[in-house]
Amino acid sequence: MIVILMGVSGAGKTRIGQLLADRLSCTFDDGDAFHSAANKDKMARGVPLTDEDRWPWMSAIREAIEAKLRAGEAAVFACSSLKRIYRDMLRGGVEHQSGDVCFVYLKGSFELLRERLGSRTGHFFEPSLLRSQLDTLEEPDEDEALTVSIESRPEAIVDEIVKGLAHQPRSMR
Repeated sequence: MIVILMGVSGAGKTRIGQLLADRLSCTFDDGDAFHSAANKDKMARGVPLTDEDRWPWMSAIREAIEAKLRAGEAAVFACSSLKRIYRDMLRGGVEHQSGDVCFVYLKGSFELLRERLGSRTGHFFEPSLLRSQLDTLEEPDEDEALTVSIESRPEAIVDEIVKGLAHQPRSMR
């Protein structure tokens, strides 16, 4: 199974992803590592990415997912996956609903996300882009992703994810 932690910047995808991968005894891949230097530079300058910027990035992540699936390996990925069309691509297309790839939406309020981004150091993402990401975000329906609040401490969030994944319909896991 491939679990993709999705949500806007500041939601904790990397921290939660690392903890979840440890809990599931699998690998963790941060979607940020798949961004081109040009994308990272653009975001560092406070310029929102376009769909054209995101497609090669999404393709690279999908290739990594396919490699894990071919090898029969479980993995956790972190990727904002802001639009349903992006999630469909990462899943392998709308017709590919076997449950090999499932999404967990890490959801938080604008205030909490802004606070987290304001205290984050050493990351290329310019915090002023938060509003742009939230405007782009198409929140997933309950049939598309498990939604988990980011208000708890990371370990409690991972507990909730593990419990939620165990109770998801086959089409989501």
